[in-house]
Amino acid sequence: MIAAAGAGHCWSLKTGSSALLLRPRSSSSPLAQTLPPRPRLPRNRDPISCSRGRDDDAPASGGGGGGGGSADGAKGSGTTARARRLLKFREEKRRREHDRLHSYPAWAKVLEEACKDDTELRALLGDSIGNPELMRKRVEERVRKKGRDFKKSKTGSVLAFKVSFRDFNPAESYIWFELYGSPSDRDVDLIGSVIQSWYVMGRLGAFNSSNMQLANMSMDYDPLYDADKGTNAMPSSFHDIGDVEFQDNWGRFWVDLGTSDYFAIDVLLNCLTVLSSEYLGIQQIIFGGRRMGDWEEGMTSTEYGYKYFKI
Repeated sequence: MIAAAGAGHCWSLKTGSSALLLRPRSSSSPLAQTLPPRPRLPRNRDPISCSRGRDDDAPASGGGGGGGGSADGAKGSGTTARARRLLKFREEKRRREHDRLHSYPAWAKVLEEACKDDTELRALLGDSIGNPELMRKRVEERVRKKGRDFKKSKTGSVLAFKVSFRDFNPAESYIWFELYGSPSDRDVDLIGSVIQSWYVMGRLGAFNSSNMQLANMSMDYDPLYDADKGTNAMPSSFHDIGDVEFQDNWGRFWVDLGTSDYFAIDVLLNCLTVLSSEYLGIQQIIFGGRRMGDWEEGMTSTEYGYKYFKI
């Protein structure tokens, strides 16, 4: 509602969209004498408006906007919680990095450096880098299966092995061999296969000196072989053999040569000579004897280095 004085002492009263014009009354009229005196409005007072502006809504929204205020607070609280989580994550990361640098095993660092130039070692460790315990297990498994040398394919010895006999009985004796180190699973399979092949040949009568028709013949001309003589020769064969056993770097197997001739031993030594020089180094071979090195009878636990090859 707005009140204003117009020209000719007319009063205009505005309220909303309506306007009321009041003319000045004469003091001499009877009606004017009965009316109350005209109100006097201050000249410098601001007009009165009935409409509420945005400033009038602010307290209402502030008073009834408790939910909005809490939402803003919740939003701020969520950002703060995320910041705390990020801070905690970074602190843990720094702590792990500090532990890795100060308490990380030296041998693990050496392996990590070697992985840069060795593709086989890098493939072996794979995702275990950074986990010393897992790295150790994988390297031990690799050494157990394929030996200690990662790069060298020829693992034999340039030194010839020694051969000795100790009360050797061809019908019942052990044959011992000492290696340069504890054999891997591949080494056990290799030497066991050689001895198994030697036994199969002896079992089939290969070492029979009574039927060696071509040994002293010249090959300049086509030799003649008498099949009947070979058939009628006295049979010669191995009787029995035991499994090849290992305790650390010592190995042994029991054998009964039966009626085979002794040059079967020469054949075995010839095989082991090439095996030692090209693939698996052998220090010495002993024919006969009951106990060599630190061999412990009855110790068949793999935890103590026991391995075997089934013939």
